Amino acid sequence: MTDPDQTFARRPLDAALDDLATTFRGMTAHPDEHNCECHWGSAEELALLKTADVELDPDLLRRTWWTSDWDDYASVLRRILPQLASVLVNGQAEPLIGMVNVGRSLAHADWQHWPAEQTDAVQRFLDAWWVSSLTSPDAAVPAYEVLEACSEAFATLDPWLAIWQTLHDPLADQRLTEAVAYWEHDLLRDQLPWDTWNDEEATRTTLTAWLLRHAPERLRAHGAPEHLLHRVWLLGLTWQARWEDPFWLDPNN
Repeated sequence: MTDPDQTFARRPLDAALDDLATTFRGMTAHPDEHNCECHWGSAEELALLKTADVELDPDLLRRTWWTSDWDDYASVLRRILPQLASVLVNGQAEPLIGMVNVGRSLAHADWQHWPAEQTDAVQRFLDAWWVSSLTSPDAAVPAYEVLEACSEAFATLDPWLAIWQTLHDPLADQRLTEAVAYWEHDLLRDQLPWDTWNDEEATRTTLTAWLLRHAPERLRAHGAPEHLLHRVWLLGLTWQARWEDPFWLDPNN
């Protein structure tokens, strides 16, 4: 039996996926597009990218969006985007270095300078995917990975953290607890928890400041363990003060 909460949470995301399919229907790679057969794939597979609305097998789809040396990467990505988006939200993609690669692909394709109808469809998809990752009980991809993709696609964390801030929902608080547990090891070493093509220090500073301001109350509301709350508090200290903190040095914490 379908969970009504899950169905409701997925509705905007399903609508955004439908919008992508409509907007990018009929798209193909450039007629002159080519790639190395020994490293990418066969001429027959390349021909599929120049044929509209034919579903690609998972391996071909993966090879296509992982590959960055297309002459016209934007047209290639537009060709596969509806299918890729569906694969992503269902947790069926296998990015080499995490979902951050998804955002890089969009950035590399310069999606924000596509025609307005197309950029609007991509924006709606990213917004819906992000909100669904925070509020859907059975989201297939962890919210912190979706955040990586969205922040890389936009070259900023700000709009995504702003959305999270407005979602006063127990699941959104649970996702924050999961994210802090995943991030804290890197952040306490003044490292961003993912590789970025953007300003790493500015991104890390933005994320840390947001956590210091908004995470404690939400973690307490979710009943997060005390050691996780203390980890967040430590983020506000200098490097030396963190290492001198007895709680930090206790192996049981």
